Amino acid sequence: GGSGIVPLMAMIRHRCAAGSLTPFRLLYSSRTAADVIYAQELERLQRSQPSLEIFHTLTRAKPFGWTGYTRRIDRDMLRDVLAPKNGAPPPLGQSLRAYICGPTLLVETAANALVSLGIPDERIRTERFGPTGGPA
Repeated sequence: GGSGIVPLMAMIRHRCAAGSLTPFRLLYSSRTAADVIYAQELERLQRSQPSLEIFHTLTRAKPFGWTGYTRRIDRDMLRDVLAPKNGAPPPLGQSLRAYICGPTLLVETAANALVSLGIPDERIRTERFGPTGGPA
């Protein structure tokens, strides 16, 4: 679970290596905490990069004391993740870009939710894998 992180990880590593201060929020969905790919690296990068915020959601088992989300990505979760944090300006500015990677259903659900939150289609980039819903 959570392999949609792979293309996004290249973006995160690049921005961190370049010293980017542009706000970057990652919402990472996995079945369980053990399924979080790059968990230690993501924790390290988040600690060292104040402009990088990482949010996790677990769709199956959650460890004791878990404080992250515990459901599939939905509109309410995306609205919460996109809300201003710690007095920072809201990320819904002219430069907002959304990148969604994962199985088709997750990608379509998240993209539709972002559009319903007012993010223009042209600012949403997707990479999906799995069936597209049409006949083979």
